[in-house]
Amino acid sequence: MTYILGINSVYHESSACIIKDGKMIAAAEEERFNRIKHAKEA
Repeated sequence: MTYILGINSVYHESSACIIKDGKMIAAAEEERFNRIKHAKEA
């Protein structure tokens, strides 16, 4: 059983996902939590 955590924090649309055995089981984008599209806080 292999888990991979993918994180994108470099560009304006930060996001993360969890992959288990080659299948994506969860994903989230920052804009879903702060409710601001294309926002990048300093």
